[in-house]
Amino acid sequence: MNRFFSLAGKVALITGGARGLGRMIAEGFIEAGARVFITSRTRELCEAAAKEIGAIALPGDAGSPDGIAALGERFRKHGEERLHILVNNAGRTWGAPLDDFPDRAWASVLAVNVQAPFRLTQEVLPQLEAAASAKDPARIINIGSVAGAVTNNLNAYSYIASKAALHQLSRQMARDLAPRRINVNALLPGFFATSMTAHLRAEPGQALEAQIPMGRLGEPEDIAGAAIFLAGPAGAYLTGIELPVDGGLTGCGWIAGQMPPVV
Repeated sequence: MNRFFSLAGKVALITGGARGLGRMIAEGFIEAGARVFITSRTRELCEAAAKEIGAIALPGDAGSPDGIAALGERFRKHGEERLHILVNNAGRTWGAPLDDFPDRAWASVLAVNVQAPFRLTQEVLPQLEAAASAKDPARIINIGSVAGAVTNNLNAYSYIASKAALHQLSRQMARDLAPRRINVNALLPGFFATSMTAHLRAEPGQALEAQIPMGRLGEPEDIAGAAIFLAGPAGAYLTGIELPVDGGLTGCGWIAGQMPPVV
């Protein structure tokens, strides 16, 4: 089965890879044989996580143009001329009722969730092209959300708009980068036990598992396995797709009014 899912010899860069979904994906990639770089704005967190999982720390701000330029320079200083896999995972959210949703909740969320994946792609495009071939394209995996695909009662208006925008951006990038042998796909996670869902999981009487058709939260293996599929030989002929990893939230025709808040 290694010929379908091995990442041996591949170099991957995962933003926001020190915790949450990014760390789950990083651990999966490492187990599959990849050399993995992870980013985080907090140096101590990034270096500690990298040591724990066997990754390479690239502390810095993956959410601003200047920070991304600095990250790209640090990555190249490691002597990496090729980048096989870029995972744009770093994200930001903001929740407030519609009547009170503030103006300041828009610019920062859109900058991190939409502009930053585009800008980082630009920054490492030469390394992605150097790693690409017709039978084994380089891969970009953008971490979207089911919140950008279905309505919900999360009250995170800038977040859901940014994720919907990222899905469309991924499709357009897939079209534009296909001639350059770079595949672009989006993963759409549902409920996982991360910091972004902590407040939902802590609400009295809120049983998130009961709201999910498959009856459970996502496990690290679920998101890591989907990412390995898109990043490895099995996903070489896929580009421009959106792959929900949500236990059936988007695919099972949930009845309006019973739809739970999603992340």
